[in-house]
Amino acid sequence: MNANNAVSRSRRMVTPDGRNAAETASAKRSSPLPQPSRPFVLINMAMTADGKIATANRAISTFGSRRDHDNLMKLRTTADAVMSGARTVNSGKITLGPGGPRYRRLRRRRGLTEYPLRIIVSGSGSIEANAEVFKHRFSPVIILTTRRIPSAKVRQLRSLAAHVKICGVREVNWGMAMRWLARKWGVRRLLCEGGGHLNDAMFRAGLVDELHLTVCPKIFGGRTAPTIAEGTGVPTLAAATKLRLHSRRRHGDELFLVYVRHKTARRPERPAAVSSGR
Repeated sequence: MNANNAVSRSRRMVTPDGRNAAETASAKRSSPLPQPSRPFVLINMAMTADGKIATANRAISTFGSRRDHDNLMKLRTTADAVMSGARTVNSGKITLGPGGPRYRRLRRRRGLTEYPLRIIVSGSGSIEANAEVFKHRFSPVIILTTRRIPSAKVRQLRSLAAHVKICGVREVNWGMAMRWLARKWGVRRLLCEGGGHLNDAMFRAGLVDELHLTVCPKIFGGRTAPTIAEGTGVPTLAAATKLRLHSRRRHGDELFLVYVRHKTARRPERPAAVSSGR
């Protein structure tokens, strides 16, 4: 067996509780301190071969295989909380839940609550009151927003969510938000599932510890089709988030990549903000 085959086999190894080697290593990296000052943050996204996470008209945003869906649900079994932006939550039957019984068993086996805390981010409060996530009461829903949100909307969301947290004046202050989640809700590991504006804010804030990326064998095209990181972006190459490839797996025609923060990457002194309207 050559070296490449040995590496490939090691990356496909599965532990007795159903995790592959990448998931196991990720879980070990996520808990460096008994009470961390902020959660360990991982982003999980699926994208086409041309880097799109939805079509330009946003009519199609789910296109991965069953394996990709299973990968998403298994990552949720490792997180205290699952987070998405308002547009993602408004887009369809999104509950941010743990999935079926076998995934809930995995959570319990890992010492987590059966259902994760659910977090929605919107600087302007643009979350629809009839969103699917509010119709399922299995775990608390937390909303992170700013003082831009109208008072009437605050009252409405407070009637639907467990907590509406104001984190900033016009933009979400991510340093404040992450410290609050760790202190108030005991969030040690946070899974972010987009969309692109939220991901961009997390990258610019220097808060992303891992990026789990599924590359799917499709081409969407479209100059306005969303990508995994949109929003403000960075102005220079030096300001770009620096990552290191930790693992790669191939299943059929899909690639499952895990990137980790480069050790030399420096966190910005001031936390980045979510783009307005998200």
